[in-house]
Amino acid sequence: MKKTVTTLLLLAALAPVAGWAQDRIYRCGNEYTNNATQAKERGCKLVEGGNVTVVQGARPAAAAGGTAAPAGGSAPGAAASPPNAPRVSSNDQKARDSDARAILESELRKAEARHAELVKEYNGGAPERNALDLRNPQRYIERTAELKASVSRSESDIAGIKRELGRVAPAN
Repeated sequence: MKKTVTTLLLLAALAPVAGWAQDRIYRCGNEYTNNATQAKERGCKLVEGGNVTVVQGARPAAAAGGTAAPAGGSAPGAAASPPNAPRVSSNDQKARDSDARAILESELRKAEARHAELVKEYNGGAPERNALDLRNPQRYIERTAELKASVSRSESDIAGIKRELGRVAPAN
């Protein structure tokens, strides 16, 4: 009697675990199914060695008009912002563009001034030696290389700011 009760208790404890077991899962390309007949018809392969969890993803929304945007850019006339984005009045946008242009022009002036200082200090690859450079010739070589890199960086910074200025609407 005691053995029967123990067996029944063990079966009762394992009953929920049996519900967790999965049916056989088949992989059909990028899709999964547990329908054996459908899997056999489609030539799917049985997935073995672990449980499979499949989370359905959202399908990409079609572009307006039912056509997809061309790769490498947006469709002509397509809005750059989502349809639920707040609208900005044309006067506000002009003010923002004007502020952006002023900030970029200020940054350009600072970058050009810094570049002029670096070019002057670099002195065509022969910067003026200081006391530390006279005692340590290797330091002079390293400082010259750092100045050259700084000049190159400042040139690319200036080019980047000029590109951004070209993207901002012209000032009125």
